[in-house]
Amino acid sequence: MDRSSIGTPEQLRDPNYTPALYKAIPLGIQHVLAMFIANVTPAIIVAGAAGFGFGSNSPDFPELLYMIQMSMLFAGIATLFQTITFGPVGAGLPVVQGTSFAFLPIMIPLVAGKGVDALAALYTGIFIGGMFHAVLGRFIGKIRFALPPLVTGLVVTMIGLALVKVGIQYAAGGVPAMGKPEFGSLLNWGAALVVIVVTLGFKFFTRGMFSVSAVLIGLGAGYLFALATGMLTVSSIATSFERASLFSLPMPFKYGFELSFAAIIGFCLMAVISAIETVGDVSGITKGGAGREATDKEIAGATYADGLGTAIAGIFGGLPNTSFSQNVGLIAMTGIMSRHVVTIGAIFLIICGLVPKVGGLIRTIPIEVLGGGVIVMFGMVVAAGISMLSDVNWNRRNMVIFAISLSVGLGLQLVPEAVQHLPGTAKVLLTSGLLPAAFLAIVLNLILPEELPAEATEEVSGGMAGHATGSLPGE
Repeated sequence: MDRSSIGTPEQLRDPNYTPALYKAIPLGIQHVLAMFIANVTPAIIVAGAAGFGFGSNSPDFPELLYMIQMSMLFAGIATLFQTITFGPVGAGLPVVQGTSFAFLPIMIPLVAGKGVDALAALYTGIFIGGMFHAVLGRFIGKIRFALPPLVTGLVVTMIGLALVKVGIQYAAGGVPAMGKPEFGSLLNWGAALVVIVVTLGFKFFTRGMFSVSAVLIGLGAGYLFALATGMLTVSSIATSFERASLFSLPMPFKYGFELSFAAIIGFCLMAVISAIETVGDVSGITKGGAGREATDKEIAGATYADGLGTAIAGIFGGLPNTSFSQNVGLIAMTGIMSRHVVTIGAIFLIICGLVPKVGGLIRTIPIEVLGGGVIVMFGMVVAAGISMLSDVNWNRRNMVIFAISLSVGLGLQLVPEAVQHLPGTAKVLLTSGLLPAAFLAIVLNLILPEELPAEATEEVSGGMAGHATGSLPGE
């Protein structure tokens, strides 16, 4: 769609401009399709970790349908907070909200193998963490100094590293298939590879919406492959669609209310990271779409909406929300800053969330197909973290901070038995890997002196001290 046919350059940079409805509707849906699969994937992964997700025969499997439904519904509601604004809540910008991958390393150990019984503590933690997140809006600007690219890049990298295992497990057949002959079969990997190859093809050899929605298209190709090879049957799709109701409303505290210190502490700590991510996304939107810096009011309003959206989602069975970084690139590509366009996308998500039949179709995606998409998505999270780290001045001090934080965080995640004698709350928080890495990076960055003697680093690195400055080739 030609930009000039939508509005003048001045109108396109104005968040309050509304294009003609017949143009605004497809543009709005485009914004949410770019994040659709990534938005519902965390619910699928949490349910799988708890034991009633894809690939399982749990009688509680229908609860996954509800979680998918809530993921769509409250992503739409949180997006409306950002675009329409309610008093100080919302940035008044085209910010798309959605379920955050960042919280998965916290949620997975909280629910691992506990079934639906784990959801009461999980959602209570999400609610309280969301309220804490909203409070951060009052002073978010004052804590940004503690989270330079060294810290934020490490955190994003750790999020991806904590999750890549999930993608491989799904592609091979899912956790319930582990130890069985079909796990890792050529058919399973064939489905995952179709998704990966098609995704890469559309990502690098097409432009516009085809490139932005490459993962969604890849999953569609994998879905067709599953149908063609018999991994999925038309009758099973029809049955899932028919059994799902046409309309359903969310239920407050459907799984109960249970205080868990591990959940509360974990979600509150991650709220700080999520808030900083939202600040970065808002700044990226205003720079890419309007060529200006975000105002303090916009940043505070975005953080309020981030937290309030998460808190309300926790009440009704949704997972934590954050701004979607994919949207920053989409706005930079289209050059359309209209918040009302994104409002249309939010309404589309809300409608999908109120119609369980949409979730009924999503749940028919074979786990191996989803695995192919997850491998790409989580790999991209790692790549995004490394990209952020490219802005770091890799002097000896920063190398030591990164080395210690990564070693401890990743090590505890890989060998959780190392803290088996600690209390349950501490065990859950430490084995997430993400929180200890982030904590160490923040503290060390604040207390270590700016310069370290050269020989101090050479001694512990076997002479491989490195000399990068953070600049990219050709700069």
